[in-house]
Amino acid sequence: MDEVAKAVEECARAAKLAAPSLASASAQAVDAALTGMAQRLLAHRDEILEANQADVERAKADGMSAGLLDRLTITPERLTGMAEQLQLLAGAPHQERSVDVSTLDGGLKLVERRRPVGVIGANYEARPNVTVDVASQLVKSRNGGVLRTGSAALGSAQRLREVVIAPALTEAGIDADCVQLVPRVEREAASALVRLPHLVPLVILRGSGDSTRALATEAAVHGVRTLAHADGGGVLYVDRGADVTKARDLVHASLDRLGVCNRLNLLLIHEGIHDDVWPAISEALEDRGVTPSLAPHEHAIGYEWALDSDREATVTVAKVGALADAVEIANERTSGLAAGIATEDAAAADAFFDGYTGTGVFWNAPTRLLDGFKLLAVPETGINLDKVPGPRGPVTYTDLYVRQYAVLPA
Repeated sequence: MDEVAKAVEECARAAKLAAPSLASASAQAVDAALTGMAQRLLAHRDEILEANQADVERAKADGMSAGLLDRLTITPERLTGMAEQLQLLAGAPHQERSVDVSTLDGGLKLVERRRPVGVIGANYEARPNVTVDVASQLVKSRNGGVLRTGSAALGSAQRLREVVIAPALTEAGIDADCVQLVPRVEREAASALVRLPHLVPLVILRGSGDSTRALATEAAVHGVRTLAHADGGGVLYVDRGADVTKARDLVHASLDRLGVCNRLNLLLIHEGIHDDVWPAISEALEDRGVTPSLAPHEHAIGYEWALDSDREATVTVAKVGALADAVEIANERTSGLAAGIATEDAAAADAFFDGYTGTGVFWNAPTRLLDGFKLLAVPETGINLDKVPGPRGPVTYTDLYVRQYAVLPA
């Protein structure tokens, strides 16, 4: 076994060995661990920011794009926000471990028991806040974890585990080995993580589309299930019944950050209102430093600009003749992450909601709201776009369990 695969398997075995300590922990112990993480984030603020700054400087020297640098950076304000989210998660209700379903013949009853998966893996790119987001969700759901982050953020992630996650677990009486961080920078570590079905049966995949899809395919070959977040890009359709000022504000609000999946990526404008709304919308784009890509397009209309290091400050703009055209484009030519409609016409909004099949749909609201914390007041492990039964949209601790049916005397 090569050294990278060996390191990943060692993490997986350690997490599996320690996972029962977390699975059997009381709600009080779990919430104490999360509260401890929040406190330690603030208490160790300076050294966490120092480690992150070192990651940022290395990434700048390597030519990382502005959008990816923004993802990599932990600002003092973001660190405070991370701590606040942990506190909110600590106060969130725990999943019922046992739910009565029905009574059966013969004096029996059916109960649904909700059990932890055991150990869940997570592969994500240069976003150190995700280390805390995922670790906290695993702890709240009582699952052990093996985290693997991109090389650019490894220094930040290691510091977060060393001074925040592990000691908070220990202080709460939980074996800190239940949350592991792969210490290798090689890309092969991601492949190794999806080849261990008996140790890590489920892996959360977050990252650029092609690489994440390739990992999901590899995982399937090895019998590992995945929750994949591969593609993004928000769509906004400006209907002929739109309020110009609201449309302008939606565009502006949807581009506050460019390196995120739920930003505005494709702007569709009804041809009947285009000339009226375009001056205000172009002003919003200019204010955000974003360039419109206008017809005729030399790229796929749903091309995801957030993944383009050279042109991430770009939005595709196209005219459409009818609402049905906008729905068709959003359904068939984009990732299916999220789409919104700007309109004052309730019937048009209803038609858009009924027609769009993607994960999140919005009326006079920005697709940036498709986020676990913004929608559900808890961090997320990722946004799942699967079109099959199971967790879809922002995946949180309430989704990370397996059902067990128990039949027992009534």
